[in-house]
Amino acid sequence: MTTVYLALGSNLGDRLANLEAAIARLAPAVAVTARSRVYETAPMYVTDQPAFLNMAVRGETGLAPGSLLAHLKAVEAELGRRSGGVRFGPREVDLDILLYGDAVLATPALEVPHPRMVERAFVLRPLADVAAQLRHPVLGRSIAALLAEAPGAETVVPMKTQ
Repeated sequence: MTTVYLALGSNLGDRLANLEAAIARLAPAVAVTARSRVYETAPMYVTDQPAFLNMAVRGETGLAPGSLLAHLKAVEAELGRRSGGVRFGPREVDLDILLYGDAVLATPALEVPHPRMVERAFVLRPLADVAAQLRHPVLGRSIAALLAEAPGAETVVPMKTQ
């Protein structure tokens, strides 16, 4: 089994229900062992869209990285995400592999660690809830240290009602 860290986001429909449904559908391929708080964040890159709810989970999986990615894409599709939409645009659910053990992978379909996670406070803040002291396998720095330097980290705050 490999420990994985996943990012979850939603900004269409019942956002919180979408996140819960995604977590439920991860099993049995991924056994979730920890969940972050839920954060409401402004969209990044494409700003003319609703706010996102974001969170992270730690889990255990026996799937290889490519198979895990395929599983996450299937869950997204089950929950209403359509392929071919606007890149960084609105979506019912978005699931990303942030870290897969201490693996470093670069294929056309998948890069691990997630290549943009260090620039995204909305990813690092929830990830720090479940893995603050974990070290990035390429940068060698803790998630907490990366979060402290992330642009906009102070604006990522937990939802008021959870």
